[in-house]
Amino acid sequence: MQVDQDVTRLREATERDPRWARVLARDPAADGAFVYAVRTTGVYCRPSSHSRLPRPENVEFYDSPESAEAAGYRPSRRDGPDSSAVSARHADVIAQACRLIGESDELPSLADLAAHAGMSPYHFHRVFKARTGLTPKAYAEARRRERVHAGLGDGKSVTEAIYDSGFNSNGRFYEASNRVLGMRPSDYKAGGKNTSIRFAVGECSLGSILVARSQRGVCAILLGDDPAELVRQLEDKFPQADLIGGDADFEGLVARVVGLVEAPQLGLDLPLDIRGTAFQERVWRALRDIPVGQTVSYAELARRIGAPGSARAVAQACGANALAVAIPCHRVVRSDGALSGYRWGIERKRVLLERERAADGAATASAH
Repeated sequence: MQVDQDVTRLREATERDPRWARVLARDPAADGAFVYAVRTTGVYCRPSSHSRLPRPENVEFYDSPESAEAAGYRPSRRDGPDSSAVSARHADVIAQACRLIGESDELPSLADLAAHAGMSPYHFHRVFKARTGLTPKAYAEARRRERVHAGLGDGKSVTEAIYDSGFNSNGRFYEASNRVLGMRPSDYKAGGKNTSIRFAVGECSLGSILVARSQRGVCAILLGDDPAELVRQLEDKFPQADLIGGDADFEGLVARVVGLVEAPQLGLDLPLDIRGTAFQERVWRALRDIPVGQTVSYAELARRIGAPGSARAVAQACGANALAVAIPCHRVVRSDGALSGYRWGIERKRVLLERERAADGAATASAH
């Protein structure tokens, strides 16, 4: 009965769109004429692909790999070599766009960037975000923030750092200073002076945990064996900040973060204060896209952010993450699947992954 239903469904799909017949036949002559994309997996395939056939109701057809990628799909691993030319072209134009943004005093308009890349604004925006993990505007802000941080860290005056980072007036910078630095630039330069950061140290199954929150959101989730050492790490980040021990209400925040550690599949519905270099933010955004219970290699994560060959830099960005579990760098492993390089210890990484896999397995079993 099920076989008959499947045959009927495929026949009806072929009647609706003749391209289905060529997919069913895995017709190599159709390669180049169109691709089909699968909504449930987020990938697209050439007609002759030997990938498992999807259900017709989950399929969309596109005239080219470019149009499928503009809609948010990525090439299947089996068909990846067929899209290598497209991927290489996209990598080149996005690299040029990144250089243009980095070298410009003012952010080029989306229309100008797209024209420079030879794409429509919509297509360029989708490809740029798919390659970098950031929108063009967010990438420009991250680069500008990186330059301001570097300027203030090098001992330049606030005014020098403002102009060197591409702001053409003090007023425009100060309007954006909270978004760029999370505080006034003079306070950032003074190591967090006049900035209040509330924090508390608690205990969880992985040992001691420090949770800190700035005015913008949770800015640190640190794990360790020594509570005093965790506090020192926070002090090192902003030595002049006003560190305030959390009150009873803050303990509720700590409890929610501890709940995330104990059950990562529940997620953390709290604003995060995330600031890093443009590259770090690309990595951290990609980390948050890894589903609970799954892992990727450093090389694969580098590929996902459009920077193949930068696995070592990806690992360094993971090590710079100060928001344990909320930004799940524990879900990145070596290419052979072995565990390595976790800021808070390999054993904690192992426990987190085992906990997530068990929860994911239980959820899958209950769904069936």
